[in-house]
Amino acid sequence: MTARKRASANPSVKEPSPKETDKIHQSKSPIISDDPPIAPPKTGFIFKLILFFSVPYLYLIFYRYKIDLELRRSIIINAGLSLAGFFVTLWMIPVASRYVIRRNLFGYDINKRGTPQGAVKVPESLGIVVGISFLVLAIAFQYFNFTSDSNWLVEYNAALASICFMTLLGFVDDVLDVPWRVKLLLPSFAALPLLMAYAGHTTIIIPKPLIPYLGMDVLDLGWIYKLYMGLLAVFCTNSINIHAGLNGLEVGQTVVISFAILVHNVMQIGASTDPEYKQAHAFSIYLVQPLLATSLGLLAFNWYPSSVFVGDTYTYFAGMTMAVVGILGHFSETLLIFFFPQVLNFLLSLPQLFGFVACPRHRLPRFDPQSGLLTGTNDGTLVNFFLRIFGRKTEKSLCTYLLVFQGVSCCFCFLLRYLLTGWYK
Repeated sequence: MTARKRASANPSVKEPSPKETDKIHQSKSPIISDDPPIAPPKTGFIFKLILFFSVPYLYLIFYRYKIDLELRRSIIINAGLSLAGFFVTLWMIPVASRYVIRRNLFGYDINKRGTPQGAVKVPESLGIVVGISFLVLAIAFQYFNFTSDSNWLVEYNAALASICFMTLLGFVDDVLDVPWRVKLLLPSFAALPLLMAYAGHTTIIIPKPLIPYLGMDVLDLGWIYKLYMGLLAVFCTNSINIHAGLNGLEVGQTVVISFAILVHNVMQIGASTDPEYKQAHAFSIYLVQPLLATSLGLLAFNWYPSSVFVGDTYTYFAGMTMAVVGILGHFSETLLIFFFPQVLNFLLSLPQLFGFVACPRHRLPRFDPQSGLLTGTNDGTLVNFFLRIFGRKTEKSLCTYLLVFQGVSCCFCFLLRYLLTGWYK
């Protein structure tokens, strides 16, 4: 979370004339050019993460499962484009940082207030770089994988339209600082292209223990299913946005969930013989691989101590992308289990979100500049809950704890699916 610098809103302040404005701009330009560059990316840490993720992923694709050569080819081409997107993101973030600083889109790190780092201008809304890189990669991939008469092309482009729309609305939120009640509605509008173009099934498989009571094994929900899809998009985007406040937390949770989604998709492709089912999960891979790669590029600058802030642009973009792949990949139940920490954070936040308890602008822990430790407050967030349970911690260690919890939740999802296979569905 950041305390963003704002222009004065005092109506008594007289507007300068055009000539005076030119002089102000001329006088400010040397100061802007003297702003120090952002800290270099933490590439060593990121390349260790890439190695950690790529080894089991490549093992599943090339050794563990026999995946069709054509499908494997498409996945590898997409992975190559995603890797290019990682390096483009690394290159573009320092460039974009200079521009957002010039437009006064910066913040101060509240969790470092009272220290020299707390007085540094940190460029904000750098999620726009990830969003643009992702969209360019996803559009370019169509050349290698889809034909003009492909059944999946319409839904693929509708998914990109929803993600693009959400990225735009997130950037608008960063610039205009939209009230949180309005934020809840933004994903509903962004999901419209996907909902209107969706031509897949609207049925759900009834759990086996309930079949004797309902007398059916498949239930067609019709328009209720589309309503559910819209609500899922709203939840995913806002849940990433409110589970935040630490350097690297927003991007880190996205990276962990994205990797879990990739592993799940590969396992489902390898275990299935249905071509349509395989294609649905491949569709998910085509969107999650670029998300993971570009997010790792952003994490190189956003990990503690953060030299850029991601803004609502990134949290909305990442949440909508994961919602889209869960909907079109037909694994929304699994996606919600991957989102268990976000669900828990949302439940903890409900009293404050609905006004039963006073809700401050920044529901952050208290920072002690003398010790460098964070102390949990009574605000209903998972960040503060962890501090109340485990005691005072540094920002970096607290973020690491939360990301490990995210990883454990994803592993629990795989264990749960394994245990319930054959009994639940």
